[in-house]
Amino acid sequence: MSGFLEGLRCSECIDWGEKRNTIASIAAGILFFTGWWIIIDAAVIYPSMDEFNHSYHACGVIATIAFLMINAVSNGQVRGDSYSEGCLGQTGARIWLFIGFMLAFGSLIASMWILFGGYVAKEKTIVYPGIAVFFQNAFIFFGGLIFKFGRTEDLWQ
Repeated sequence: MSGFLEGLRCSECIDWGEKRNTIASIAAGILFFTGWWIIIDAAVIYPSMDEFNHSYHACGVIATIAFLMINAVSNGQVRGDSYSEGCLGQTGARIWLFIGFMLAFGSLIASMWILFGGYVAKEKTIVYPGIAVFFQNAFIFFGGLIFKFGRTEDLWQ
């Protein structure tokens, strides 16, 4: 299988270097939008509290806050390459990033708990709201990772 994949040379056809930031930003935006679109669809289809508990939206809100926290800190600030110290310097940037990742992983795990504990284990006939909560958080989580690590930064030195 690896021999087959080595024969593919897509990087020779397209210059990804200059378009990397654009592609990563568009992909992250599409994932973020799709996550919220899915949960809004589930909320519109199942408006009653019996079918879809409205408190389950908290996971998506926390995932969105984590998305913003993770991407508010540049890689240069985390490495210490930044030209300014900021509020707490490199240590503060690392703590902020760590809290953001904790919130992101926590919301993803909570959405799995909602899916399996609230819908699959109780053997409800309607499972789509639980799947929507999970996919919303998964799309926001992976969109945040793509936006954080898929782009390159210009270092001003």
